Amino acid sequence: MDTRVYLLAATVFLAGIDENICIGILPSIATDLHVSRASAGQLTTIFSCVFALTAFCLSAWLSHRERKSLLLCALCAFALSNLLAAMSPGYGVLFATRVLMAASCAMVILLATTLATGLARPEYHGRAIGIVFMGISGSLVLGVPVGIAIDNWAGWRATFACIAFLTLPLAGYLAYQLPLSPSRKTVSLRAYWAHLTHSRMLTGQLVSVAMIGGHFTLFAYLTPYVQAVFSPGARALTFLYAAFGVAGVTGAWLGGWVSDRVGAARALLCCPAAFLLAMAALPAASRSALLFLPAMMLWGCLSWSISPIVQNYLIRSAPDQADVSIGINVSAMHLGVALGAGLGGLVVENGALLRTPWVGSALVAVAFCLAWVSTRTASSARTQSAH
Repeated sequence: MDTRVYLLAATVFLAGIDENICIGILPSIATDLHVSRASAGQLTTIFSCVFALTAFCLSAWLSHRERKSLLLCALCAFALSNLLAAMSPGYGVLFATRVLMAASCAMVILLATTLATGLARPEYHGRAIGIVFMGISGSLVLGVPVGIAIDNWAGWRATFACIAFLTLPLAGYLAYQLPLSPSRKTVSLRAYWAHLTHSRMLTGQLVSVAMIGGHFTLFAYLTPYVQAVFSPGARALTFLYAAFGVAGVTGAWLGGWVSDRVGAARALLCCPAAFLLAMAALPAASRSALLFLPAMMLWGCLSWSISPIVQNYLIRSAPDQADVSIGINVSAMHLGVALGAGLGGLVVENGALLRTPWVGSALVAVAFCLAWVSTRTASSARTQSAH
């Protein structure tokens, strides 16, 4: 594997911190800005909505432009948005900075993913994508727990300031290490429409929306959920997120490896089924901290394995449409985040915080049905072509 793929994973690591940072410091933001926890949770929702829209709209535009330069520009905008967030005087300003933050973050992750697949040989595409998404899940190992620690030490604003200052030296290193990307054929909006009207590809994309949506129905409110069930201290909560992050890193790598080894279609079907069982088991496991920790780690592992599995499935289903598949799927993933965080917010606002795992499980069941439809369509197409 090209070592520069790992450098891109480090870039996505910072982006992953920014996307999920509000999850760990949600209570502090709500208290300091005098808003409800559900309102603070919507900072994740707006981030994901803008991210999804930006990734979808810019994918075609980015397809025929020099990607290294664009990545560096996006990182500079990313650093600026974090500085503005750190200086936000109120909730409205912070909400607005999350819009800029999401747009720049979308470009960073989209460009990093496409650059990584370009650096890897075709037989390693699944693993390359898995390594990049290890950067996102890895942000939970250090990002969210360290964010909680910085919040406890210097306040939630310091977390955004730290992200901004770490971004600039990474951008300089990328400028030195990455080659200029070759020009590519322009991807038309007609190609995106054709992709979305193809039943196998559309249902494959919707697997990401439904499964990640189910995950974030609980994950966006995991801190208040755990506080309601166990009342942990700051140190225990930091350890919990670190354990979740270790599981997530493992899952991102495992998803890419499994989809390369056993087949992307088989992995696409098995992952939501296993995740449904894991998530449905969380309420029962919440009766004991000793049971909850391994159950939560299994849940976290499976949640992060779906992204490389879906992307590898889509790329293998239509290799000549790889740019289209990745661009739409990055949007689909964040539509799932927005769906889950928004739905979870409605559940929490109605005083049913402890029911979020069950609501999320219902969405995951939809993801399994979509995966079954997509893989069945693929099998039927292969059978017809054989005859």
